[in-house]
Amino acid sequence: MTDAAAQGAHRARYRRILSFAAREFVKIWWFELVLPRFGMSSIAERTRGPRMQKFAQRFHALAIELGGLMIKVGQFMSSRLDVLPPEITAELEGLQDEVPAVPFADIRAAAEAELGIPLTRAYAWFDETPVAAASLGQVHRARLSELDAADTGLENVVVKVQRPGIDGIVAVDLAALRRVARWLTRVRLVADRVDAPALVEEFAETSLEEIDYLHEAASAERFRENFADDPRVDTPEIVWERSTRRVLTLSDVTAIKINDTEALRAAGIDPAKVAEVFAEVMFDQVFTHSFVHADPHPGNIFVTPGPSTGSGTQETGSGPSTDPGTQNQNWRLTFIDFGMMAEVPDSLRAGLRTLLIAVTGRDSRGLVAAAQEIGVLLPSADTAELERALKALFARFGGMGFAELATVDPREFKDFADEFGDMVRSLPLQLPEHMLLLIRAVSLTSGMCSSLDPSFNVWDAAEPYAGRLLRDETGNVVQAFASRAMETAGITMRLPKRIDDIIGRVDDGTVTFDTSRLERRLDRLEGIARRIASGVLFAAMLVGGALLVTPLPPLGITLICVSVLPLLHSVFAGVGRRGPR
Repeated sequence: MTDAAAQGAHRARYRRILSFAAREFVKIWWFELVLPRFGMSSIAERTRGPRMQKFAQRFHALAIELGGLMIKVGQFMSSRLDVLPPEITAELEGLQDEVPAVPFADIRAAAEAELGIPLTRAYAWFDETPVAAASLGQVHRARLSELDAADTGLENVVVKVQRPGIDGIVAVDLAALRRVARWLTRVRLVADRVDAPALVEEFAETSLEEIDYLHEAASAERFRENFADDPRVDTPEIVWERSTRRVLTLSDVTAIKINDTEALRAAGIDPAKVAEVFAEVMFDQVFTHSFVHADPHPGNIFVTPGPSTGSGTQETGSGPSTDPGTQNQNWRLTFIDFGMMAEVPDSLRAGLRTLLIAVTGRDSRGLVAAAQEIGVLLPSADTAELERALKALFARFGGMGFAELATVDPREFKDFADEFGDMVRSLPLQLPEHMLLLIRAVSLTSGMCSSLDPSFNVWDAAEPYAGRLLRDETGNVVQAFASRAMETAGITMRLPKRIDDIIGRVDDGTVTFDTSRLERRLDRLEGIARRIASGVLFAAMLVGGALLVTPLPPLGITLICVSVLPLLHSVFAGVGRRGPR
């Protein structure tokens, strides 16, 4: 494709995205804002489900047609089970699996241009059929040459090759998303809760890192080092000699997909145990390493069986577990695709620790404090009402797993929503920075664990971890208390001498007090009071004059005219006399 043709295609793509967004905004504005103002909110509510489903279908078709970051946007939407209705998430759930593959001739040309040599020299064998086709790249199996195999100790590898021209497509998509984000800043309902431009910039940073395979390779190495001594986790090795910014070669670690429960059982692996260990490992990434795999969907996590020990035990993060001897307990979780990683800053991690401890302890007040510390809940929120709602939520639904919640009478949820819905909708909530990828990781983890074990209870998974964090917090509190005690002791030892010095200065008459600022503030307050009185007098004379104009015209007109005097005093009194404060 020539440069002119590419530019024309990019302009058409940009217009296509913006026109789609504009049409959907108009529909949302009409149904969600205009109709309720005319007393037709019932129409909006009755049609909301079908409208959401049709929107998801239209976006699904757009994403498949355009590819690029539109696939990524759809993936983010499909993982937001906590915010978006099921009509949207269900429709976009399989979006990644529908990405069409790039013809092998184009992949060959792109890989050879990056590596600088023909594929036949770079690899002993290269499969023309892709293992997977993603929105930004494509994966093929290959075998290293004898020389590279001898150097690396590896033979079978997988090679990720970036889609040709993806840099330009990503740039166009980000420009369109930034424009849409600016539109959202004018919608008060959105602007009060989400900084849309900042959200897009966070998404942009992640996307640009994802198309830099050297960055992904460095993230994979860092993740591997974090879990180097953990028998539960494995990662592929990077073949640096055959890796560039657009081509990534790594060891082939393909095994059982984590969501393939039939294959897991056939290998003697209990899916419920996999869910438990997976949750523990994700907790470790957040709270221990502060470096989280933000795209843990089934295609990126394998369960790799080891030789069956027959003993029915395996060391996990929470200690040995015992199962029947038929179970193979010698397995590990193998993570791949480290293009989307979430860094957890110390401030955010501290807030998340507080949040986890509060949730597992059913502490409504602690949960509100944690939400404010993280930045999800603004300080202006009515915390008393929120605490009452959370207390009621914990009392009724606390400790239930997803399977138990599914058996609850829907009328109970409706009663709860009726009682607290308005309060929750009025809360000043926002999505803080660094939370986009973390929320995605948590959403995918929760969904994965529930699919592996329908009775999976996130409370049970979190409580041992929260207990460990609480013990760590207790140790920190003891250290802080000891430090504060030493500081207080030092102040107490110096206090008698400082009191003696002050008493001596009072006796000598050298202690003075500056009251000039207080006097100036009192003068200002007195002036403000006089201006308020003039304003009240003006309003009274104006209203009285207006009432008397018809029965007593001379008196009414006089009062209206004279009312100008207190008005002038109220507006201009003090102008030009403002001194230093």
